[in-house]
Parts: sequence; C-alpha cells; structure tokens
Amino acid sequence: MTVNDENESITKSELINRLAEKRPSLSLKEVELSVNCLLETISSALEQGRRTEIRGFGSFDTRERAPRQARNPKTGERVLTPATRSVHFKPGKELAVRINAAGAHEPQVETVQEMDAVTD
Repeated sequence: MTVNDENESITKSELINRLAEKRPSLSLKEVELSVNCLLETISSALEQGRRTEIRGFGSFDTRERAPRQARNPKTGERVLTPATRSVHFKPGKELAVRINAAGAHEPQVETVQEMDAVTD
C-alpha cells in the first residue's frame, strides 16, 4: 500500500477497497467481513486483557495506568483521574525493518533471512 502524502492516514474503508483490488477473486463484502472479523477478534481479546500477536506485523496488548492527581486546566482544581487501561502496539521485527528501510529509502527486505542480514 502506498500513500500519496506522508501524513495521510488510511481509513478502514480505504483499506477494504485496496485489499479488494489486490484480491479480485474476493467480493468487496467478503473483504469487508474479513477486516471487520479481524478487528473484532483483536478488540475482544484486548477487552478480556489478552495479548494478540500477528507474527511479522506486531502485537497488541493493554497497559494499566494507575490513578493519578491531575489539574482542571480551567479552574486549577486538583482532581483524581481513575485507573485506566490503554492499548499498546509493539511492531514486529519484520515490520520495524520495513518501516526503517522505507524511511531511509533503502530497498525493502522480502524474507526473514534478508532481514536478519540487515539487522546483524
């Protein structure tokens, strides 16, 4: 997937359209169902506090944030913010190499063996 503008983000519908273009044997509805199923599965696992790993891409997990003292910027009053969980994404080795290679305008690695050669 290429993006015209470096700051441009890809929306879910654009992702679905691009995947459907790459796989003409699948209908747009089938691709949409697959993307929604993948996202729902990851979301459900995170809700349950489970980690999800997609080899070569990365892993999703949740991090606990303790309650803390904060200030209301308008009034300056101290308030206690409750404990929360946030989603954390850690890119996999292959994705990290591709991102760094793309940023440095180096050729992209195609295999794990090539990736190991670049990182050693």
